[in-house]
Amino acid sequence: MTILVETHPAYRLITLNRPDRLNALTVEMADALMAALDAADADEGCRALLITGAGRAFCAGQDLTAIVGVPPAEIGHLLDHYNPLIRKLRALRVPVVCAVNGVAAGAGANLALACDIVLAGEGASFVQAFARIGLIPDCGGTWFLPRLVGMARARALSMLAEPLSAATAAEWGMIWRVVADDRLMEEAHALAARLAGQATLGLALTKRALDAAEDNDLDNQLELERDLQEEAGASPDHAEGVRAFLEKRPPVFTGRQS
Repeated sequence: MTILVETHPAYRLITLNRPDRLNALTVEMADALMAALDAADADEGCRALLITGAGRAFCAGQDLTAIVGVPPAEIGHLLDHYNPLIRKLRALRVPVVCAVNGVAAGAGANLALACDIVLAGEGASFVQAFARIGLIPDCGGTWFLPRLVGMARARALSMLAEPLSAATAAEWGMIWRVVADDRLMEEAHALAARLAGQATLGLALTKRALDAAEDNDLDNQLELERDLQEEAGASPDHAEGVRAFLEKRPPVFTGRQS
């Protein structure tokens, strides 16, 4: 199976599983990943996702052996399978943690950047490899990179296709942080479990607000914050959070709207 799914208390682990090909993407793999995301989204008991890769890499990007001889027009059609993944990751109602356990190249790098919080092992690296084969960054690369690292760095990363170490990626604000390779999954699981125990409806609304901020002016963002805060304030989790604070105990959140 190209995608493995493990169910943990309140969250799921999704593993890209083509280790012999450094988890390089194929259309079939993309479709399987989309099905796994849809299933997690439909499961009310799933309150967070953790995504990683099997073996010594996170994802080497598109499997080039699968597109040898493919007509140019068909290369664009590949994105009909990949683009929905990026949209789905950004729109999921639950927080998504990505644990980058080795190289994340091309579409694999941008798949990681589409997640909410990215951890990387010390030996991991990120490569916008598209220029090496005469293509442009896709799967949201041209959207994520300038917003995360600034236009100057985004241009250089895209045009030079040089590997960026996990440490530099964290220093530049591309990812959340770097951890020791042998502790990556332990910390990633702990983070996913922590997020799953939070007020996940509020986290979903936070994701919406942050994404909208990329295009809104201040006035529109303030109006959106008001509307989303009203929705969050009407949730059982807000009431529970206030009760727990007053009673000096840990809150027990459900993530439900009512």
